[in-house]
Amino acid sequence: MNLMTEPLVLVNCDQRGAVTLTLNRPAAFNALSENLLAALQGELERIAKDDTARVVVLAAAGKAFCAGHDLKEMRAEPSLAYYQTLFRQCGNLMMSIQKLPVPVIARVQGIATAAGCQLVAMCDLAVAASTAKFAVSGVNLGLFCATPGVALSRNLGRKAAFEMLVTGEFISAEQALQKGLVNRVAEPQELDAEVERLVASIVAKPRPAVTLGKSLFYRQLENGIEAAYADAVQTMACNMMDETALEGVQAFIEKRPARF
Repeated sequence: MNLMTEPLVLVNCDQRGAVTLTLNRPAAFNALSENLLAALQGELERIAKDDTARVVVLAAAGKAFCAGHDLKEMRAEPSLAYYQTLFRQCGNLMMSIQKLPVPVIARVQGIATAAGCQLVAMCDLAVAASTAKFAVSGVNLGLFCATPGVALSRNLGRKAAFEMLVTGEFISAEQALQKGLVNRVAEPQELDAEVERLVASIVAKPRPAVTLGKSLFYRQLENGIEAAYADAVQTMACNMMDETALEGVQAFIEKRPARF
């Protein structure tokens, strides 16, 4: 009897420091079971400690990107304590993406619903196939997608986010682009090439600047404008003291390529 099973998250790293994490429950539409959440959390924690990592691509196997939580697993243990623990686990995962010191790009090849749509929204960047669709459809089952609403309301305009949350209706990749949920849309056969263009652009930049910038970007969004500027001033001053920034500015002055 073969007891070997495929990992829930496939990991691929290249020499540039680009790490691809692939959700690997295709038969279950990559639904976020407790085990898949834990596996993805573990990989993100490992990457957070890896100074050679430069960018993460979050991909998925099969036809769907992610269908949200595993409803069969959720229904098997209907208790308040269980649901609080499960949604807290998911929330911690989402915040780990935001706190990761390198950008995370969602590669969306298929449907992304409920917590799967939340996952796309929490990634720093997203590239979708033209055939991909998005929804926060819990309300159709009597369950308002409260936690996905946190991510959606920070990506879309309020009315667009609320419409998705109260109707549960799907939007197309082009609509997701117009609403700000994704950055780019490509034909399915061009999806990897479009993701690679973003990856190549990011890894060409000095890691310290990108890391400082990502952290500041999210901090200042939650602050008033005066506090945001104060934080940005300190961040930029510290960034300017980094040797890569000093070299970059000097190279510009001398009209030569920077030596990062």
